[in-house]
Amino acid sequence: MQGKSIILIVDDADSGRETLSSLLTTPDYELAYARNGPEALAQAEALMPDLVLLDVMMPGMTGFDVCRRLRVHPLLKEVPIILVTALDDRPSRLEGLDAGADDFVTKPIDRAELRVRVRTVTRLNRYQRLLKERERFVWVVEQASDGYLVLDQAHAILYANRAAQVMLDLPEPLSLPLADSFFALVARRFRCEPERQWQAWLANEEQASQRLYLIWPETATAPAIWLEVTVRRQFSNTEVNQLVHLRDVSVERSTQRDTWTFHSMVMHKLNTPLQTVLGSLEMLSPGTIQTISQEEVSIMAEFAYAGVHRLSKTIADILKYLSVPFIARRGEGLQLAQLPALIQQIGADLGINVQVLHEFALADRRLKLSHRALEALLWELLENSRKFHPTQLPQVEVSLAVLRADQLQLRVMDNGINLNPEQILRVWSPYYQGERYFTGERPGIGLGLSMVAALVWEVGGDCRFRNREDGPGVIVDLFLPLAEPGATPADDAELISY
Repeated sequence: MQGKSIILIVDDADSGRETLSSLLTTPDYELAYARNGPEALAQAEALMPDLVLLDVMMPGMTGFDVCRRLRVHPLLKEVPIILVTALDDRPSRLEGLDAGADDFVTKPIDRAELRVRVRTVTRLNRYQRLLKERERFVWVVEQASDGYLVLDQAHAILYANRAAQVMLDLPEPLSLPLADSFFALVARRFRCEPERQWQAWLANEEQASQRLYLIWPETATAPAIWLEVTVRRQFSNTEVNQLVHLRDVSVERSTQRDTWTFHSMVMHKLNTPLQTVLGSLEMLSPGTIQTISQEEVSIMAEFAYAGVHRLSKTIADILKYLSVPFIARRGEGLQLAQLPALIQQIGADLGINVQVLHEFALADRRLKLSHRALEALLWELLENSRKFHPTQLPQVEVSLAVLRADQLQLRVMDNGINLNPEQILRVWSPYYQGERYFTGERPGIGLGLSMVAALVWEVGGDCRFRNREDGPGVIVDLFLPLAEPGATPADDAELISY
């Protein structure tokens, strides 16, 4: 046990206090003193001692009186009390027991007897306190809204509080340990992301300093559930257990995702008309307009007008979106036939060469992601291809393939740079910025690829990231679920940004 035991010595005689002090001066004890009953009560209330050594024969308030007062005090009633007395008759002992004493030491004091009695009582009291603290801790944990589990070295669940049982949909009544490991249980209901970090934990390897997530994909009637998982290993003399903390971050992730999607949409929508206006006005500036013909002036003015008109329409669309962000109803997402044109448009807006390859056997099918979500996702991937290319002029190939009746593979391959293993391992992590390793820049807050992953994971899809084997560049594979055939699509203007 940690810490020293506090012993309060109460005796009106200096010699009595000095004798007890000399017998108990060890590194295990912290000694405090009182010379009379009122002082003893005040000291006990201030110190909350582990033991009171109380002289019986004191003027005014006797040791019996002090003992009785301590036993009715709400905070001190369980403090162990040893009466130190020269009285050895039966009535005195009975009175001491009736007053609430736990033990007696008779004067003259036997050194060995005193030390044994004090050691036994203080040790028992510390254990009792620890037990009460544990009971309080268990009560707090059971009332907590976060989930807590204790796993053994084989990842079997040794303890799960009520919140964890609800979050993980554990069987009721819960009989521990369960036959299945923690990993086997969560794999039936959740996606474990990022996958590589979960595999490292399963292999009992050192975990990366990043968040782990359990994701219950959204359904037609319910949004996705996100559980943030943190793990702490606990070492003892005989075993290594793992304390697992589960926190429901569904609302937090939803807000973060929607904010990021909206920002991405605004940046994308405003960029192209703004560049058109700026480019045209630059040609019409006083230093340039004198060098071009009247016909060219008219053309530039028309470009500027068209850009302003498009910019005005875009701002109106954004304001309309802001006025009704929460009344959108759920519905099926982007139609596959619209995807190639969307990719080409975003590539053109970013000023990069994008080749789109596809053969759709199910062109009438729709994705579970909306137009707005696909737009934000593709903007992030294609902009990264430009940002990570040495000249910001990448050659990008986007291939689309329906792998099976319920899944589309969207592959983005560029000719930029290769990433190191640590960058690839953490590429889907929030706030991780790979560009700082080769440019030293931190242009954003590092949410982009983690939000791409969030959008895909929430609808039950998957993400893969790897270096090209035939040269510089990377390959991003997204496996996107398709909506059920024949589902009635919702109006794109009413689609929520999923």
